Amino acid sequence: MACPFQDSAAPLNPAVLPLDWLLGTWESDEPGEGSFPTIPPFRYTETLHFTHVGQPVINFMFNAFHAESKKPLHRECGFIRIQPGTNRLAFIIAQNSGLVEIEEGELTAQQLTLQSHALARTSFAREPHVQQISRVFQLRADGRLEQTVCMATGDQPLTQHLHITYRRAS
Repeated sequence: MACPFQDSAAPLNPAVLPLDWLLGTWESDEPGEGSFPTIPPFRYTETLHFTHVGQPVINFMFNAFHAESKKPLHRECGFIRIQPGTNRLAFIIAQNSGLVEIEEGELTAQQLTLQSHALARTSFAREPHVQQISRVFQLRADGRLEQTVCMATGDQPLTQHLHITYRRAS
């Protein structure tokens, strides 16, 4: 199914050319592992969509599902921007949990290393509130994309929360 937000006729904006390796759809090749001190461990599958419409941003949508029940879990969507003339970038993210974040970091070869820069949440967000997020995307030598997410809440220090690998689906 074609992404309704992608204009395949639009040329990739030169500002985001260093991220061209991300473009397309990625699917978890086996379930990822989720854990945190306050919840039981879980396994999940996820599909990532990275698209563009010719603007100096990459659009993304991440959809996660419980590995066994197939029920929808986490959803994230947003944009990736690169600071012109640098390897600095930002993810602007809205999550279905009511969390909105800006993660900033660096692009080094085919690795993105990000740290939360700003977090906001709905007034009725569930506690304990997320206080910090770090994320690394790495394109491995075998062509798979790997993501590791760490999280801190009001009562837990920064701890690995998610780890998953993906294969390119398109």
